[in-house]
Amino acid sequence: MKILLATHNKNKIVEITKALEGCGFEILSLNDKPDLPDVIEDGDTLEHNSLKKAREIHEHSGIMTLADDTGLEVDYLNGEPGVYSARWAGEGCTYDDNNRKMLKELDGVADEKRNAEFRCVITLYGEGILKTADGVLKGRIIKEPRGVKGFGYDPIFMPDGYDITLAEMPLEEKNLISHRGKAVKRMVEIIKEMKKAD
Repeated sequence: MKILLATHNKNKIVEITKALEGCGFEILSLNDKPDLPDVIEDGDTLEHNSLKKAREIHEHSGIMTLADDTGLEVDYLNGEPGVYSARWAGEGCTYDDNNRKMLKELDGVADEKRNAEFRCVITLYGEGILKTADGVLKGRIIKEPRGVKGFGYDPIFMPDGYDITLAEMPLEEKNLISHRGKAVKRMVEIIKEMKKAD
């Protein structure tokens, strides 16, 4: 049995593949299937984008597909960037561009007003299969980037109860607490239940 991860993002592939170890599936990604089309993420919610990616990639590949969409929601910015997190600084922007924009938007904002949360929604889509799981990680945006691990907003996000950023955290530890780690863990339980039912 195969699961196709609907992403080219090497960091996501490593995180999700690690979390799915032991499920008994061969894990593929879009990097293994260069002929598949890019899915335009034009939904206005994480749920919409996650479902759209999973469904369209499954329809083109015939392989059970797992897709996620993740957003960073900052209280002071009324929940922005949210569903637009990956391209918040403009089309073709880098992780650094997004982080610089975030730090500029929060310049001068007190620590107690820098609360934020990462939210991840994962969809598993296949023949007669539609399952979703989500995960949340609460924390705050610090004032300058720290750490070189991880990706995205990890260097400026410090989880509640920690004095290090996600970018300073080993992958194994990050997977235990992260929004994506929590969502994948829930999805693993769903997959195990599905396998039992077979």
